[in-house]
Amino acid sequence: MTPLLKGCTPWPEEFVDRYWAAGHWRGNTLDNLLRDWALEYGPRTALVHGDTRITYAHLNRSVNRMAAAFRMRGLRPGQRVVVQLPNVPERVITVFALMRAGAVPVLCPLSYREPQVPGIVRITQAIGYVGPPTHQGFDHTAMAGRIAAQWPFLRRVFTLDEPGTSSPYGGLTTDPSGCQYSPLGSLDSPPGLALALSADQVALFLLSTGAAEVPRLIPRTHNDSAYQARAAAESVALTANDVYLAALSPDSPVAFAGPGVVGALATGATVVLVDDPEPATCLAVIARERVTVAAVEASGAGAWLDVLPAFQADLSSLRSVHLVGADPLPEAAGRLGAELGCRLERILAMPEGLLLLTRPDDPEEAVLSTHGRPLSPDDEIRIVDAEGKEVPDGEPGALLVRGPYTVRGYYRAPDENVRSFTADGRFRTGFLASRNPDGTLALLGRAAEFPVVPQGPADR
Repeated sequence: MTPLLKGCTPWPEEFVDRYWAAGHWRGNTLDNLLRDWALEYGPRTALVHGDTRITYAHLNRSVNRMAAAFRMRGLRPGQRVVVQLPNVPERVITVFALMRAGAVPVLCPLSYREPQVPGIVRITQAIGYVGPPTHQGFDHTAMAGRIAAQWPFLRRVFTLDEPGTSSPYGGLTTDPSGCQYSPLGSLDSPPGLALALSADQVALFLLSTGAAEVPRLIPRTHNDSAYQARAAAESVALTANDVYLAALSPDSPVAFAGPGVVGALATGATVVLVDDPEPATCLAVIARERVTVAAVEASGAGAWLDVLPAFQADLSSLRSVHLVGADPLPEAAGRLGAELGCRLERILAMPEGLLLLTRPDDPEEAVLSTHGRPLSPDDEIRIVDAEGKEVPDGEPGALLVRGPYTVRGYYRAPDENVRSFTADGRFRTGFLASRNPDGTLALLGRAAEFPVVPQGPADR
């Protein structure tokens, strides 16, 4: 097994062997899987955004050429690049191209400003930043310049310019600190020999949720991310005939691989990217593109119901809506499926790993009153009291988990790891939960704090 980046916590060897033997981990990097999908589904439409349509073959070629350009600009395997882009095709291409170049993308919400982004750059020692020049009145390029002046390892800034505009820095320029600026669209070079990359290495970083001034960094490997995306796509019965609406924040774990973009592409489905998640916008896109599966925030179910009476277009293509998140469903959510004429499903994915979901054949009661069952048969769930003892079914307790796609530690955060992970490698999710006899879990809210309980032999 190739060593992880310094600062990451590996899975113990016995668990590595177990996940390989079970077929969860298969040794394919995400960018190499894209090559396979391009061969299998080449002329099919992979991505849709507005009037833009990109086939699987075109997507793979674009990733190839951008990856080659990243390497020509000096990016090397293992180096980190912060990606702060809206839900557009360029984001998908950039993330896959960075991975194909051997770099490690750090998926950062577009809403993050200072101090979050400088803190993320500092902890990862990111050598690159990809973002829009400006977004909603905020100057991302100027922020990148301030970070580069403070942290000399940031040397490459790539800007996503709007069509018909040019970067305020022009083509390829260098500022007084030595940081280079260039448009993302200029990254187009003939591909060379493919790099030999390892699937047990870190593929990308996700960021923790919560109110921390600088979020914790979560290293996700190719093996665990590919497994999560594939298993989630199978669990919700995605097929090549589906059209998947991706309207969630693109940095969320569901949006990326729960099943998200990666899971949909793995099945040969078409992914429709929407960077305006408002219900009216999404409904219009569903009607226009004949969307069959849509992923939306559970907390917004009521807003969808508010706009439906005035919406006249044909939504009959829709077979399933995934209500995403830990928030309790609004009372009106039970009406949403009937109003849309489709099935509702619940999905909750934590960036650290655990993914809960209802399946297509689950009863409506499970969708409305639980968060579903764990994704993997090797998700080891414990619900414990303050002394670390298992509580009976139906009783609330702290939710702990370890499994084939749940990380064993945050990046370069040893003190936080002591608080957030047990001695036997279980992630303290921060949620209170109860388990039903059928294995479904109901999340009851955030726990105020979790005591660090010594682990005895019975807990291992």
